[in-house]
Amino acid sequence: MKALHKLSLCFVLLGSLSLAGCGGQQANQPTEQKPAEAPAAPQEQASSQEMRINLNTGDPSTLDPGLAEDIPSMSIARAAFDGLLRLDVDGTIKESVAETYEVSADGLTYTFHLRDTKWSNGDPVTAHDFEYAWKRVLNPETASGYAYQLYFLKNGEAYNANKATADDVGVKATDDKTLVVTLENPAPFFPELVSTVTYFPVNKKVVEANKDWANSPETYVGNGPFVLKKWEHKSGMELEKSDTYWDKDRVKLSKLIVNMIEDANTELAMFEKGDLDWAGSPLGDLPLDALDSLKDSGKMQSKATAGTYWYIFNTTKPPFTNKHIRQAFAYAVNRQEIADSVVPFKSTPAFGILPPTMALNPDGYYKDNDVEKAKELLALGMKELGITKLPELTIAYNTTEVNQRVATVIQDQWRKAFGIEVKLVNKENKVHREQMKAGNFEIGRASWIGDFNDPINFLEVFKGGLNTSKWENQEFLDLLAQSSKEGDVAKRKEILKKADAIIMDEMPALPIYYFTYTWVKQDSVKDVVIDALGFIDFKYASNEKN
Repeated sequence: MKALHKLSLCFVLLGSLSLAGCGGQQANQPTEQKPAEAPAAPQEQASSQEMRINLNTGDPSTLDPGLAEDIPSMSIARAAFDGLLRLDVDGTIKESVAETYEVSADGLTYTFHLRDTKWSNGDPVTAHDFEYAWKRVLNPETASGYAYQLYFLKNGEAYNANKATADDVGVKATDDKTLVVTLENPAPFFPELVSTVTYFPVNKKVVEANKDWANSPETYVGNGPFVLKKWEHKSGMELEKSDTYWDKDRVKLSKLIVNMIEDANTELAMFEKGDLDWAGSPLGDLPLDALDSLKDSGKMQSKATAGTYWYIFNTTKPPFTNKHIRQAFAYAVNRQEIADSVVPFKSTPAFGILPPTMALNPDGYYKDNDVEKAKELLALGMKELGITKLPELTIAYNTTEVNQRVATVIQDQWRKAFGIEVKLVNKENKVHREQMKAGNFEIGRASWIGDFNDPINFLEVFKGGLNTSKWENQEFLDLLAQSSKEGDVAKRKEILKKADAIIMDEMPALPIYYFTYTWVKQDSVKDVVIDALGFIDFKYASNEKN
């Protein structure tokens, strides 16, 4: 995730931190589509149902599912697109565009059989669209930050590294309705991956005709429950129920109205006036000062998710080229103070990058608020660098109340621990993300929400295009490669545990807390799905107001 991720990409987008069902099938046993579990709503009733939500980050960074990396982008793409498999209202992975699929006995080959479905422009959705979309994500010229999610395909990583051709990649449409997928190694969580945004199809004709196809409602073509109708940048957007969606009888909302308000107090005020039907996680935010009263009133709902809030060190810029200085800054943070006084009900202290459902060392890798050890490490690191004074340092973060408060508290903690003054710089979400990718930061606020419930999903953040820390360690990379080929579950776990230990010794990221989602909703809102990884899906939602 969902960067804020996001994930879930199962994603909890704000991830999903508990175990999510894989939906994997027995070898060579085709799965039959289950009958819809909710009766279709009468058309006249569905036409009156609207739902108003808020994106507190402003514009999504992209609505292109092949390029989406954060929760807002993935959430809108999830509303407008549909994959071979999808999380159902009961939280299990079910067939969607795929009517059935089989898995070979060795776990390496998946054969998906597609049902008749259409794009929002009326074109038929074919297996060729999926083949094109997956290879497009892997194409190095696309520069997709989530390309690594398709490295599980045979030769996927090699193609992304210009060491193989597109024809070598293990995905092939053998006809319009059949997609054969060959994996590099068995991956029991592959059905979860297939249900994520990165594996959604795109319409080749539309994409190749206009490089800006995803930037305007007039050119945006999806195959999902909703169609993008309006987009007033940095203000709001509207999506309407799709008439061409194959499962439209289960879509009860006629319209999804998205506001873009960064201020949490305004968001809650709008909710209380009835101008929003949902406020808070995973797309918006609740004012920190209101959490106690909302909790006491019984209105607030919460869910732990598989996501970690962290700061990234730019390991190419002194002094964070030195691991002892990175450790010093990490050890000096009082996470319990942040969890108790800054984000109550929204967090638990993090003592590793892996969230609890994936933890390989449940006891953590360091003590909280270990200031004395931090001072020793800082002195050692400065000696190794041959410096007597730290350079000017900055914490960069995207503008939200939570990010501002966390940064202010950590700024004060480092001031007290080291006698230094760290500057704070906030920017809108898209600009902040671009600056991080470009390496224009010393310490940058980030997070990761799980795309599927396996440690590799977090560890791989520190390799390839998503690795904004620019930290490199060959032993770590070798262990990740080794884990992908290890079929024994226990042995694989030990390999990943070694990789996790290297990360926590080298400290390219400073874990701060694990996410808990908090939100309020109107009583009329039903069946909004937030999966175990924190991703949100409005396909099944209803809002029958009196």
